Amino acid sequence: MSTDIMIVGVGGQGTLLASRLLGQVLTAQGFDVKVSEVHGMSQRGGSVVTYVKYGQEVTSPIIQEGEADYILAFELLEAARWLPFLKPSGKLIINTQKLNPMPVITGAEEYPADVLTALRASGADVTALDALTPALEAGSAKAVNVVLLGALAKRMEFPEEVWLNALEKTVPPRFLEMNQKAFALGRS
Repeated sequence: MSTDIMIVGVGGQGTLLASRLLGQVLTAQGFDVKVSEVHGMSQRGGSVVTYVKYGQEVTSPIIQEGEADYILAFELLEAARWLPFLKPSGKLIINTQKLNPMPVITGAEEYPADVLTALRASGADVTALDALTPALEAGSAKAVNVVLLGALAKRMEFPEEVWLNALEKTVPPRFLEMNQKAFALGRS
């Protein structure tokens, strides 16, 4: 039996760094960990999803519809896109930031109204937060990923020191203090 986590967003939001950090935490706790990254058009702001599975023995990194225990969504539309993968008892942690996809930028479509309302109406256990404001408070908009990991860490049962050690091992030293602050803000 495994615990299944999906990290979803668009290219450039730091979803891949978040998956590496999470992998460090889980490995340090002695779990078998499998990570699978699907990039899509990630370098052009396209959809990015990472599957992280952990447990005593994990045979496949892929998460099927209805299997995710957690979905960590870096953007509202990406949360809606991947919602079918959340199991009925799963938890959806969402950054309320909106990033316009190409059809919205070109004027071919409009960003859907009330995405968050629809997600809550789905019956999912939704935690929505503005991760951009604390990221900016920590020192950079790029720290949104670590703010969201702090919010995830609050819901998981691993000691805070394990998360902070993973940050030290994964983040370049010149960005460590900023990311520690972003993690603390997300956790609170």
